[in-house]
Amino acid sequence: MNVDSAPTDAEHARFEVVDGSIARIVLNRPERLGAYTPRMCDEIIAGITRYRLDDSLKVLIVTGTGRGFCTGGDVSPDAGFAADLSAQVGRARELREHSHAIVTALTRLDKPVLCAVNGIAVNGGLTFALACDIRIAASSARLGDTSGRAGLLPDEGGAWLFTRAMGYDRAFRMVALSEIYDAATALEFGLLTEVVDDADLVDRSLAIARELSGKAPLALRAVKFMMRRALENSLESSLGDAQQAVLWVGPSDDAQEGKRAFLERRTPRFTGR
Repeated sequence: MNVDSAPTDAEHARFEVVDGSIARIVLNRPERLGAYTPRMCDEIIAGITRYRLDDSLKVLIVTGTGRGFCTGGDVSPDAGFAADLSAQVGRARELREHSHAIVTALTRLDKPVLCAVNGIAVNGGLTFALACDIRIAASSARLGDTSGRAGLLPDEGGAWLFTRAMGYDRAFRMVALSEIYDAATALEFGLLTEVVDDADLVDRSLAIARELSGKAPLALRAVKFMMRRALENSLESSLGDAQQAVLWVGPSDDAQEGKRAFLERRTPRFTGR
């Protein structure tokens, strides 16, 4: 990949700008299979915020390094989390300010997010992947939830995200039995969008990101807004959202350019206006 701007000095979640309009957050704790710490969460959130605020960035790729994408929170004593997990106020604050903040930030983004699952993605790592719009995985990746093995819970958003991706019965079974699936099974169960050979993951994820970056930005944002809200809304409410989105996108320069390009049989040149 050609990186057009230097990465930030973040240690555990590098932010890079690729090919001008594509950003990438790289979870970089390979020695811990991508397990997150408070510092790592802060760096992820900072990267998401940078992407959200920069209109020149059209697509975000989230990926990892080594054999792991992310295995959830790091439970080792030096990770930086509160040692006493029974301290209810402190634990609730940690969830709210770290893993919950990442899931919320990803799902609230009005621009596309693609997850390139390079390795094992379990527990909070799976919720981070499911909070993205598209998930491309290497064939060697493994996905699931093993929180129950330690007497813990899918408390990073899994109860919501797992059931919507897999259906209640499969999600309950995965969590209750602490199952981990190979990439092909995860694809079949709805946890993934696509599986590719390990060697093709970077190129495939970038190819999709480039295609997304060429779409009309306003229309793409409206589509994401409508579909995210449709997860919670009735059909009538979704139709109302569609009416509002048409009123917003229809008069845009991009919509007019799209019509002209269609009639002139050429590729449209979208500006986001």
